[in-house]
Amino acid sequence: MTAAPHPKEILLGAQAGAVSLPVCDHYSGAPERMRKSLQLQAQMQAELGRCVFDVTLDCEDGAPVGAEAAHAALVAALVLAEAAPGARVAVRVHPVDHPAFGADVATIVGRAGQRLCHLMLPKVESPADIERAVRAVDAAGAPQLPLHALIESPAAVHRAFDIAAHPRVQSLSFGLMDFVSAHGGAIPAAAMGVQGQFSHPLVLRAKLEVASACHAHGKVPSHCVVTEFSNPQALETAARRAAQELGYTRMWSIHPGQIRPILAAFAPEASAVEEAAYILLAAAAADWAPINHAGVLHDRASYRYYWQVLERAQQTAQALPAGVKPWFYDAGPCFSPSSPS
Repeated sequence: MTAAPHPKEILLGAQAGAVSLPVCDHYSGAPERMRKSLQLQAQMQAELGRCVFDVTLDCEDGAPVGAEAAHAALVAALVLAEAAPGARVAVRVHPVDHPAFGADVATIVGRAGQRLCHLMLPKVESPADIERAVRAVDAAGAPQLPLHALIESPAAVHRAFDIAAHPRVQSLSFGLMDFVSAHGGAIPAAAMGVQGQFSHPLVLRAKLEVASACHAHGKVPSHCVVTEFSNPQALETAARRAAQELGYTRMWSIHPGQIRPILAAFAPEASAVEEAAYILLAAAAADWAPINHAGVLHDRASYRYYWQVLERAQQTAQALPAGVKPWFYDAGPCFSPSSPS
């Protein structure tokens, strides 16, 4: 007897190559904080049964000036020695035009590239920067390593669609503070705060462009940091607005206390998960033909949406209704670091 097709085979169509990533990307650069971040990742993986956030070890802001080579060597050693089995660990290197970029890639990717889930490239201005990074990463022996790009200037926002289209790019992140600074004082400092970054027109427009570029090419838009790390309410509000209003599916954390609020903000409500499961089980029973649920017509267009609700619930370690668990049985404890389509 032929097994029933998996929803992904039926529903995703043009979205089949869309990238799936944890909803939180946690950054640390000081040696002790990097070690603690890796330990926390392992602890939460054991607690929740899957990797629910990436750890990105930072060379751009984390490396002391003049000690870039030593910091890169430390990062490579931490990835190899202290990352838990199956952990998702990435590294932010220096920008492609920085003198330390080549050495960063040669040291970190050359030694530990097989353990990395991706490489974060800051201050990307154009697809040419991505190509330069691709050549360096490939020469270091990791031709399948995905790249994430940090969009931090008006020109980069203008080219966001072209950058997101590159086949090695898996995600775009918006760099708030550098974006504001790039305007030469024309945007007030208040726009870097948790309120201003959602109300200033230029900042809001840039965030929407980055999110739209990602969705156009099946990539992951990652929202910027909230620097008020001692204010959990501000973080939760920003995360929910990023997820529900601006279309972001991932967000940066710069403090361990921000990780769980980000997970909660990007997780679907329990009632939404139950509704999605009910609709999709009914659709499967109807061989994915249109159904009537509570007086509302549903077909494959809406089935795709409800499937994505279930995927987000799984990504954020939410409980899944029993009927849909078999669809996720083989998902494994972590996201696989496969390259984007």
